[in-house]
Amino acid sequence: MQLSESQPAGIEISLWQYSRNERDRNRWMQSLSPDERDRAATYRFERDRASFIAGRYLLRRLLSAHTGTLPGEVVLATDEHGKLSLEGRDRLQFSLSNAEGLVAVAIASGCGRIGIDCERADTEIEEAALDAYCSLDERRWLDELPAHQRARAAVELWTLKESHLKALGVGLREDPRNVAFSRKVGIPVMIGEPDRQWLHRLIESGSQHVVALAVSSRSGLPEIHTRLFQDDSMPSE
Repeated sequence: MQLSESQPAGIEISLWQYSRNERDRNRWMQSLSPDERDRAATYRFERDRASFIAGRYLLRRLLSAHTGTLPGEVVLATDEHGKLSLEGRDRLQFSLSNAEGLVAVAIASGCGRIGIDCERADTEIEEAALDAYCSLDERRWLDELPAHQRARAAVELWTLKESHLKALGVGLREDPRNVAFSRKVGIPVMIGEPDRQWLHRLIESGSQHVVALAVSSRSGLPEIHTRLFQDDSMPSE
């Protein structure tokens, strides 16, 4: 599955509703680097530790397929802002996100930047938080929605913003209100982006999660392929 550097731009999104089995997690740990294992041990809550381990395991499995390298031998680099990259392969872009019960990974070849984010659809966002990340127009749009639609729309909006900030590699160091979206036509469009190089999509997750993708491409929207990952390396007992 190793990709040629001359292949056209395309995006592969893998979604994984990972096992809650401790034996599986112990097996996944074997593919992680020593630093990743140390970091996993620092998580206070089991759900957060499981989510981190599953995320790094899936990322390494997928990058292994692209590079022809064993998962445990994939060399990941981290910049000063914590953004991951694949050492020695600048053309291959990827992004990782995990929320309780789901891991999402997007891998692209030939695109500028890429970011993916996933959040539980039932996440409750307080009014103060809405004020902190919504532009005035976005807040007005949310307030006009029926009550039964508003909560999910708020999560979708946050996930779109987070995917974009992750693609930029700045995270919450950038004010989320500076990344504003219009949803009037159904497809999210970022406001104030003059050359339209950014494309954003909400991805069907097949679970109780919201998944958003951000990608920069000057040649139009690359082909997007989404699949549900199955960990077939060793079935759970």
